[in-house]
Amino acid sequence: MRACYPGSFDPVTLGHLDIIERAAPLCSHLTVAVIHNPSKKTLFSLAEREEILRQQLAHLDNVSVAHFTGLLVDYVAQNDIRAVVRGLRDSSDAPIELQMARLNREMQPACETLFLAATGKYSHVSSSFVREIARLGGPIGQLVTPEVARRLQQKLESKEAL
Repeated sequence: MRACYPGSFDPVTLGHLDIIERAAPLCSHLTVAVIHNPSKKTLFSLAEREEILRQQLAHLDNVSVAHFTGLLVDYVAQNDIRAVVRGLRDSSDAPIELQMARLNREMQPACETLFLAATGKYSHVSSSFVREIARLGGPIGQLVTPEVARRLQQKLESKEAL
């Protein structure tokens, strides 16, 4: 079964990587699908997010990185994807994730949503928290890989220089 794990990944966190590494063995191919939403301001460009993900996921043979714009259901239909993987950090994620899964299934009945519960040590991690902690000079070593932390620091320093 072909599946995808969609997200903005701005930046990719250890929580994202944990879900990807746990989902990869469950499917024949997993596409990590980076959402390109032109109306959403991201810290990293689309190309940077894809590059970082490719580097972080190079060890997984059945995982690729792509991007899409528009509806996820259109992307999965165009790419013969049968399942969408979503991570649930805690019970507060469940209502919106279930609503999205039901709407996606209504629009694309052939596509299922697979939920993976976050590993306990990553259940509090989100990209927005990582960006905020990094902006304020806090430690992010327990939230992202060393390479992502380095790239995030460089990005924030270059933004400050503008």
